[in-house]
Amino acid sequence: MRICLLSYRAYKYSGGQGIYVRYLSQALQKLGHEVDVVSGPPYPDLADGIKLIKLPSLDLYRFSEIRRYFINPFWLNTWPNFVEWIGECGGFFTEPKTFGMRAYNMFRQNGHSKKYDIVHDNQCISDGILKINQMGVPLVTTIHHPITIDRALALRASPNFIRSLGIKRWYAFVDMQIKVASQLSHFITDSENSLREITNGFNLEADQFKVIYCGVDQDVFKETRQGPRASNRILVINSGDTPLKGLKFLMEAVAELRKTREIELIIVGQPMHNGYTDGLLRSLKLEDCVRYTGKINTDELVGYYSSATMLVVPSMYEGFGLPAAEAMACGTPVISTRAGALPEVVGDAGILIPAGDTRAIIEAITLLLDNESKRKELGDKGKKRVAHMFNWDNTARETVDYYKDAIAVQRSAKAG
Repeated sequence: MRICLLSYRAYKYSGGQGIYVRYLSQALQKLGHEVDVVSGPPYPDLADGIKLIKLPSLDLYRFSEIRRYFINPFWLNTWPNFVEWIGECGGFFTEPKTFGMRAYNMFRQNGHSKKYDIVHDNQCISDGILKINQMGVPLVTTIHHPITIDRALALRASPNFIRSLGIKRWYAFVDMQIKVASQLSHFITDSENSLREITNGFNLEADQFKVIYCGVDQDVFKETRQGPRASNRILVINSGDTPLKGLKFLMEAVAELRKTREIELIIVGQPMHNGYTDGLLRSLKLEDCVRYTGKINTDELVGYYSSATMLVVPSMYEGFGLPAAEAMACGTPVISTRAGALPEVVGDAGILIPAGDTRAIIEAITLLLDNESKRKELGDKGKKRVAHMFNWDNTARETVDYYKDAIAVQRSAKAG
């Protein structure tokens, strides 16, 4: 089968979209399929033999805030570039829309509509992707989790009316995605919880979806430490500094715990200027016990998992919760909220607590810090659960079966 996998951005070291693209494409290739990945920047890290087709954008979010507005005018030489820039100036997130425009132009101009048996859209869901489908190309779309929830949580955490207006502008692309999704037929999502939330938020039917769990590369995500784990090191993954990630509640818990014990919090990610947690370190006086890693590669991430006392996932919602599964594969005890799909991932191999509950985080961390045998028990359970449930080969096989269904429906529609 000739497969085209589309992703408007796919950062290769963190963030679910880049990881999904890398490992799904690799697993599909292992099954004997020919896979091309079409991506905007930042680009994915792909296995040998998988072709990467780059669709350059202005990639405005790698610039400082001022540079985003005052860019080289020669860069505005295409309509998608102009839409991307003017949208940024107006406070809109336009990457899904403009990537779809570029992808449609590529298919229209270069005959790609006849090159592939199936196109797989990784949560772009834009007008351009719909146009590709309308050219007669069978299409499957993955929605990892409903962005409607991100928008609702951001608005709930907004401190004032002006900030709320900015949030609504930023998330305006969600309305485009809802409109486009209503005209598509085949969707994949990562969990039963995501299925319920997406069908509600996007006004879709459950029979339009296939639930296929993501996998974990257990040849990569495994314990690598040489000596014992740290006895007081808490790890958290914060790929997006938004209310959705719940980092505020974990930092409040650490501020309370450090009053009576030595403790260290490592945040995998980097702080964002004017981000949700900006200023929390200073206001909670945590500068001496909290460290951001910045951007790291996969080997470094495995090292952090393997040396941590525990991973805490304080999210207010997760469509899957890949960091929890990765940590479990490394034998790291996990404390997780019950938000979204996290209970499906963690099961009985971790400690589940209510979302947004600082006191519950404190109690769970204290329990693991004071109980080495409990940490070992959860670490062993986690490894067994991941090995049994989250395997990229199984993910790819189920995905291919769903591709065949989408292709059959498209052919039937043409014949009719």
